[in-house]
Parts: sequence; structure tokens; C-alpha cells
Amino acid sequence: MKPMSNLKSFRLEGQHATEVPGAAVEVEVELQRLIETDMEAMLGIRFLATEYRPGRHGCRIDSLGLDENGTPVIVEFKKGSDSGVMSQAVSYLSWLESAHHEFEALVRKVPGGGGR
Repeated sequence: MKPMSNLKSFRLEGQHATEVPGAAVEVEVELQRLIETDMEAMLGIRFLATEYRPGRHGCRIDSLGLDENGTPVIVEFKKGSDSGVMSQAVSYLSWLESAHHEFEALVRKVPGGGGR
């Protein structure tokens, strides 16, 4: 596995990705902020929240968004491997299934949310 300092940032232009010069990412948080800033252009996901702590589930979602169909998208940033990533994903799914009203309220709060 390559160290985080070898990661590079890219800008999506049509069907082509171009490297953003001098934007080597050194830590997970920097990468998260870069992606959140242009999440819709890069991934087709409308950004809703960062470091979101849903109700009683005790987890923290790195980035939360909506895809073009209005489906919730959770983006988790990891440097290296994490043996707990599957249980984290199950926890997020549990939250989405049990607290869909909380998620819908969050969508309505975000400009352009419209409560899809």
C-alpha cells in the first residue's frame, strides 16, 4: 500500500480526469475536504453533511449525500485497512432504515433539498 503522501487529486472534465498540480493529499481529512468541495462534479453526489452524527447510533458519518435518484450515499474515508469497516457499514444501514425521518429532515434543511 502506498503512503497517503502519494495520493493525488484529480478534476473530472467531461469523461476525462486531470491531475490538479501541487494538490498531493497528505492526510485523510484533506482528502475528505477536497472531495466534499466538488462531490457533485466528481461523484455525481449532492453533498449534504460532513462529520454527521446520527441520533442514538453513536457513529460519525464522514460525508453524507444524495445520488441523482435521491438515494442516500455515505462516503467513509479510510487511510489503510480497517477491520471494523463492515460493522460500521451495517450501523449506517441500520440508522438509515430506522431513522429515515431524520435523514429526510436533513435533506430538507440543505439548500435545494426539497425533501426528495
